[in-house]
Amino acid sequence: MLRKTLALTSVLLLSTATLGAKDPIVATVDGVGIKKSELEKTYQENLMFVSDKRVTREKVLNDIINRNLGIKRAKKGNLDKDPIVKQKMEDIMYHAQISKDLEPRLKKIVVTDTDVDKYYKDHQEYRTAHILFRVRTNPEKEENEAALNQALKVYNTLKTKPDLFSELANKFSQSSTAPNGGDMGFQPAIRLAPEYFNAIKGKSDNFITPPVKTQFGYHIIKVMAVKSVKSINNALYKKIVYDQKRDAILDNYFRELRAKSNVKINEEYLK
Repeated sequence: MLRKTLALTSVLLLSTATLGAKDPIVATVDGVGIKKSELEKTYQENLMFVSDKRVTREKVLNDIINRNLGIKRAKKGNLDKDPIVKQKMEDIMYHAQISKDLEPRLKKIVVTDTDVDKYYKDHQEYRTAHILFRVRTNPEKEENEAALNQALKVYNTLKTKPDLFSELANKFSQSSTAPNGGDMGFQPAIRLAPEYFNAIKGKSDNFITPPVKTQFGYHIIKVMAVKSVKSINNALYKKIVYDQKRDAILDNYFRELRAKSNVKINEEYLK
């Protein structure tokens, strides 16, 4: 019986040694081992990114050691209970859960040239110039009225003298584009405030809008050109359409979650 026990012990020790040889400990941090497999995995991941420093296993190992030391110090100081850190951790869990739940659906998204053409019919790319009269995010009534009155004065001038747009933009616009006569260049609809885009949608060259209110203030907008679908950056618009399809999946996902939950909104506090 004793011989059998000794023989079994020898086998177990040999197996452990073999496993250890296959995946040896390359370093320890306060008694906790870092296996060669972890080093190799992280090393290969580092090789995927361009860096101004040469990627070596020694450098990667030191990075792992430093990370472990930092995490240990954070846990010792209960940093995971800090409100800001906790919020960031919850943000990570939120995005990770969505990714886990929706990855199969997102992989099925397909964007065709027909999808792009259909989207572009309602979201053409305009070249515009604007004269911006800024107001703060939460302006006083007097500040808002002063900006609007100034915008109306300039707009009334432009109604009879539209050729002065560039000059008036240079003089009055509170925007970085003022020195260029307010010229914003061509911009996809997604890069414009909704109110701004809706004011120019379907308008022809040289059309000048009345003052348009956005979160930035009051804009007087001049349409300068519209880009044909043949001239657009097709890759950019495929990404835009992809994002729209992704957002539709997200909206449906949260409708499903809300249907299974008890959500109450006190709308009087939203006014």
